[in-house]
Amino acid sequence: MAAANSTIAAAPFRKVEYLSPAAEVSMSDGYFQIAGTNHFWVRRRFQVLQQLAGDIVSGATEIAEMGCGHGLLQRQMEDGYGKAVTGFDLNEYGLQHNVSRISRVCCYDIHQKNEEFRNKFDLILLFDVLEHIPDEHGFVRSILFHLASKGRLVMSVPAGPWAYSAYDRAAGHVRRYSIGTLRETARNSGLELERWSYWGLPLIPTLALRKVLVGMKKDAAAIYSTGFDSRSTIMNGALGALSRCEWIPQKSLGTSLMAVLRREQ
Repeated sequence: MAAANSTIAAAPFRKVEYLSPAAEVSMSDGYFQIAGTNHFWVRRRFQVLQQLAGDIVSGATEIAEMGCGHGLLQRQMEDGYGKAVTGFDLNEYGLQHNVSRISRVCCYDIHQKNEEFRNKFDLILLFDVLEHIPDEHGFVRSILFHLASKGRLVMSVPAGPWAYSAYDRAAGHVRRYSIGTLRETARNSGLELERWSYWGLPLIPTLALRKVLVGMKKDAAAIYSTGFDSRSTIMNGALGALSRCEWIPQKSLGTSLMAVLRREQ
């Protein structure tokens, strides 16, 4: 637990720009309590981004993250690429505990479509957000207001509809994705699927085990903790080493799916 929590525990309250009122979102606050930049899954997700789209990140000049939460990806982008990432979210707890250092942190409803952000960003990151949104097509259309012509949207979503469980319900997930359903989402939103990869292949057995374990619990907080908390520094390190035992990109199977989507106009 200490390894996963170390970043957020040390983070002071951030100055938040309130462009919209804070609002409830379909996201477990347990994530903010458990996840830090040392969490094996958070680290592996960033490694996959670097392998799949590192050249795109390096070449981007205006970057935003939709659903930035407490800023783990913003901080990784700052440390890994020296780039500030404008972060948008509505979850006040997450925003106030944001661990980024040089990035802008905004409480902002993307459906508001602030003129300041029209076609502003040549790269938008959408990591583990879309699965929480019932109207995914309306949400992506609002994202496109903020995306520059020929800009890229890089997203990561949980994979494997077969794996949907009580954990997903506790986490606020509406769905899990296959490459087929993600491709359909892209096509219906006017986006071209440029690159993609499953990731988390070595973690498939732990995903199956999680589905069994969380089914034994009734309390949503306990379900989420059981499903995401790596428990100890040793276990966190072991899962991190295991998670790296795959090639990227790979098209076989995974616990998650990452894709680069390109706007055509």
